[in-house]
Amino acid sequence: MRVEDLSTYEIIEKRQIPDINSVTYLCRHKKTGARVALVSNDDENKVFYIGFRTTPKDSTGVAHILEHSVLCGSKEFPVKDPFVELVKGSLNTFLNAMTYPDKTVYPVASCNDKDFQNLMHVYLDAVFYPNIYKNESIFRQEGWHYELEGDNEELKVNGVVYNEMKGAFSSPDDVLEREIMNSLYPHTTYGCESGGDPEAIPELTYEEFLNFHRKFYHPSNSYIYLYGNMDMAEKLTFIDEHYLSAYDALEVDSEVTEEAAFTTPNRIVRECPIGEGEDEEENTYLSQNFCVGNSLDPKLYIAFQILDYALCSAPGAPLKQALVDCGVGKDVYSIYENGIRQPYFSVVAKDTSVEKEQEFLQVTEEVLKKLVKDGFDEKALLAGINYYEFKYREADFGSYPKGLMYGLQVLDSWLYDDRLPFIHIEANETFAELRGKVKTGYFEGLVQKYLLENTHRSVVILQPKLGLLEEQEQKQREKMAQVKAAMSPEEIENVKETFQKLTEFQESEDAKEDLEKIPLLKREDMKKEANLPVNEVRSIGDTTLLYHDLFTNGIGYLRLIFRLDQIPGKYFPYIGILKGCLGLLNTEHYAYGDLFNEMNLVTGGMAAVNNVYGKLQDTDQFILTLELKTKVFYDRLAEAIDLMREIVMTSDFTDAKRLYEILAEGKSRMQAQMTSGGHSVAAGRALSYGSIPGAVSEEISGIPFYRLITDLEAHFDEKKEELVEILQTLVKMIFRPENLMVDFVGEEKAVALLDAPVEAFKAALYMENVEKEHYIPETSRKNEGFLTSGQVNYVCRAGNFRKSGLQYTGALRVLKVMMGYEYLWVNVRVKGGAYGCMCSFGRSGDSYFVSYRDPNLGKTIETYEKAADAIAEFTADERTMTQYIIGAVSDLDVPMNPAAKGLYSLSAYMTGLDNATLQRERDELLAATEEDIRALSAHIRAFMQEDLLCVVGTASKIKEEQERFLKVENLF
Repeated sequence: MRVEDLSTYEIIEKRQIPDINSVTYLCRHKKTGARVALVSNDDENKVFYIGFRTTPKDSTGVAHILEHSVLCGSKEFPVKDPFVELVKGSLNTFLNAMTYPDKTVYPVASCNDKDFQNLMHVYLDAVFYPNIYKNESIFRQEGWHYELEGDNEELKVNGVVYNEMKGAFSSPDDVLEREIMNSLYPHTTYGCESGGDPEAIPELTYEEFLNFHRKFYHPSNSYIYLYGNMDMAEKLTFIDEHYLSAYDALEVDSEVTEEAAFTTPNRIVRECPIGEGEDEEENTYLSQNFCVGNSLDPKLYIAFQILDYALCSAPGAPLKQALVDCGVGKDVYSIYENGIRQPYFSVVAKDTSVEKEQEFLQVTEEVLKKLVKDGFDEKALLAGINYYEFKYREADFGSYPKGLMYGLQVLDSWLYDDRLPFIHIEANETFAELRGKVKTGYFEGLVQKYLLENTHRSVVILQPKLGLLEEQEQKQREKMAQVKAAMSPEEIENVKETFQKLTEFQESEDAKEDLEKIPLLKREDMKKEANLPVNEVRSIGDTTLLYHDLFTNGIGYLRLIFRLDQIPGKYFPYIGILKGCLGLLNTEHYAYGDLFNEMNLVTGGMAAVNNVYGKLQDTDQFILTLELKTKVFYDRLAEAIDLMREIVMTSDFTDAKRLYEILAEGKSRMQAQMTSGGHSVAAGRALSYGSIPGAVSEEISGIPFYRLITDLEAHFDEKKEELVEILQTLVKMIFRPENLMVDFVGEEKAVALLDAPVEAFKAALYMENVEKEHYIPETSRKNEGFLTSGQVNYVCRAGNFRKSGLQYTGALRVLKVMMGYEYLWVNVRVKGGAYGCMCSFGRSGDSYFVSYRDPNLGKTIETYEKAADAIAEFTADERTMTQYIIGAVSDLDVPMNPAAKGLYSLSAYMTGLDNATLQRERDELLAATEEDIRALSAHIRAFMQEDLLCVVGTASKIKEEQERFLKVENLF
């Protein structure tokens, strides 16, 4: 059957979009008015979502809490957590749900047709018939609830979303973006916090929560999207017969209204917490923000991305450089947010002070006026166009299916105009048109109209305040004491009863017959063969070429890899600094800003990275590399390699001013990453206490590295000469012919194009004698607590099971799924209220448990310590085992684009992972039994007995449990 033959849907438009090699349909469900967009093509990675326009009127987080809650059981699938059951036992390539400022989206993706159908079915049932009406405990668990352990105890608030948003409100960058949106659109839904403000979340009542679902989760307010290689008519028939046909049309007032243009700019000052030891003066954020048209103009939508690049994002871009030069901010960047009805453009100066506000605004205006008068550097505009066009054509979104990313982009216009879903995913003509406008003054005109003459703008200042977190905690305690004091004895009993009901709900087991309603594939549906690397070892002269023969549509993925196994210990910590400088300094033929543009004109991007490859045969052995990577059309490979030569051989390290800028910006960005990714910081640090490869990683990119750049930035004048000398020496130690290896992903016809340019590159490298030493860092148990100004903790316990003589087995992948979505999920997230929990069991034996945005500390460690006993008692029927095995296969079989497949293959080669080992591990995974899982309790015991603990988190919480640590210090 064809889509055209369906009587229940009306086709509004059908056409070919050659840009993405697809046929698209825009349809409407006749009975309910549900909107449907179809993108049909030969992509096996199929995508479905149902989305709703959700426009909250307050900051209680109702849209976000609902997004979590509808996935906690439904009419046809009445188990407590169908979402987790699916993650455990589906071959999904994507499974999640997202709350945005004006929409909530439920996407799934899978390459297996049967699995795809199952995922779609469970998600549709979840959004239309959730169990939230039958069971208030779902709302209490995912949203918020009071906890009162005894009559004389403190009253506390807990809940998954409540803790997630306490984490989000601990990150200044997150707070800034939220305030920017509120400052520009105060009278629209964007003036509210759809994720929920922790202060306001406990004001949300159960009835308001249900009413939000009744109003917005209706087919008449829905957006349904299907993408990929499937029988679209069959899927639409299923959606109609099982769900849409049961509803009548409803008028849902969910429109995203526009904020009327301001006549005078808005100004907001907001405080944010910083930790002890951080500088109140220098941690301010200044931002100037402009409303830029609306998101239904496809040309403006892309033109402002290019403007963002040429104006501020690229190193050396005029506005960024002017603000850095006059000392307004150590890190200056811009944001262009075009996923809302009225996009905005922001210029942000970070690590600055309030006194510089006027200078910030004045310099910004002067630079913009000068650009309008004198014009942009044409090369910068063309580089920006090239950069975004390459990204668009390559459609590489890492681990995210491209059909999903297209689908989310579809909502950037569809949400605001039912007739225009595809205007942003069809962009070839727009790029061609913008290329033609580079010399016409078009971009200068945009600056004049949207930045200089625009009164719809705001200034948002984020001002750090020492002790603010303690104040907030104290205020919260006082507020809770008042709430408790005002409660009647009946109300106190009610709080206890609600909490008791919640605990009973969390501890109750799902009925076997209910679990069996969740559709499940069979073991025979699993592919038996391991995904093998595509490696061919060749050579260019006497240099190893690792070649991956894959179809890449004319793009070559090239890495020039330098081994760093002869770098003396005193230079070692500076490897990360060198990596951060490459491509950002002046070279023989280019000023650094021009160099960056040149890279983006010639290639699809170029970067330097460090990698640590642990050897599988010996857990203490590793290969550390510095790699220059690029993606480039075959006919420009020689130019790309020549640019790499220019960078490694002629970078000017003597430019002290520029070195300082790179350090200051690097420190600022690293601080933001560490604030939002505390779990990664804690896990990396804990592993470094016992693992040599872990310690290497930590030295060049972890806390010691952060301490080094902080120290260099603070004492730059006295240390700059030594720094320049170290970097110049390091270059001579690293960029030598004997350290070089070439890695290439592409078609056979492109390989020969490498020979001459690689030989020329090698001929230019350093040959003179240098000091050599094979440095191995020392490891020791440090067990540290790192204090932050955040309101949540990241708790990690790590160790290595191979040190106890245990071997790695494929069954550990099954254990990982089981731990992550059963034992840790239930105890750390569901009962503990943390937003997340992860675990890892590495082939090298390095393993860890870590929590994410966790209100607890000791309680979480106790959960970790009971894990081995719990696994020793593990029982599961055949269905449950199959479910975990499918979940593990799903993790293993993530579809890979050519770049990812090349990287996977390179990693196998460097670590010594052979095909036989990969196949053996897959066989072990597929054959895993409950006895095998019970036996793995030994692996957990072994790594836990090393007792390597690192916590990044709330100062008061860590100080309360100080006896757990050998050392406590501020993170920043």
